[in-house]
Amino acid sequence: MRTHRLFAPFEASVDDAITLEGNAAHYLSRVLRLSEGAEVVLFNGDGHDYACRLEAFSRGQVVARVIERTSNGCESPLKLTLSQALSRGERMDYSLQKATELGVHAIQLLTSERVELRLKGERLAKRMAHWQGVLTSASEQCGRATVPELRAPITLETWSKGPGTRLVLDAAAAESLARVAPAQALDLAIGPEGGFSESELAMATGNGVTAVSMGPRILRTETAGPAAIAVLQSVAGDFA
Repeated sequence: MRTHRLFAPFEASVDDAITLEGNAAHYLSRVLRLSEGAEVVLFNGDGHDYACRLEAFSRGQVVARVIERTSNGCESPLKLTLSQALSRGERMDYSLQKATELGVHAIQLLTSERVELRLKGERLAKRMAHWQGVLTSASEQCGRATVPELRAPITLETWSKGPGTRLVLDAAAAESLARVAPAQALDLAIGPEGGFSESELAMATGNGVTAVSMGPRILRTETAGPAAIAVLQSVAGDFA
């Protein structure tokens, strides 16, 4: 029987009762149509799973009792940040969903010369809320007990001046992504539709970023990120 997993913001110990409201209560009662006595797994992002038994249903609320707390063990030893240039519609959703399933630690959103999606103010807030929902749903589905951190957009130049090991995907690069020396933490930048411009790549490498390639074929922006994460997980993560 399938175990239903659900993210919810809560703090609880074994035997504590949790009152779920909003989307979580709606999903359990109206979508799954569960009843008293049903068991589900809740997680709050702390790396643990909380096995719970549903005890009571009322308008807009579900009460769940914690019966067990266990370490999840689904997180990769590689602390990988995917720095993804913004793209439109389903492309962006796909990038974020698959990155989460593949074990990325955090996602930094990027703007660049060829990014067509320009967001600020209320529009940005709405898209960030939507993308956060994509990450949460993907974590629920794939069995993770954490949700990758989602960081607001910054420019490629600002990103390139950050600390740590930073890589940028470039089909023309001489260095192979698969041969990059493993590091405990990596930050990989993926360009938008049309890629990063030559001047942007020169600026990034001038700031100490390493350009890497996955072969001669040009990948779509929504393909490149998941493919690169899979390579790095095979080299230095939990695919090895």
